[in-house]
Amino acid sequence: MSGEEWSLFEHFILAIRAPNGRKPTNHRLVLDGIFWIARTGSAW
Repeated sequence: MSGEEWSLFEHFILAIRAPNGRKPTNHRLVLDGIFWIARTGSAW
């Protein structure tokens, strides 16, 4: 995902700690994975 594409989504995703205190995941990496699966039709 390019920086330009990420800037569109970045405002909608909040990096808040989970109630269990874990660090937030890398949301950009997660979105890249979701888009890759959608694009390729690969199984989850």
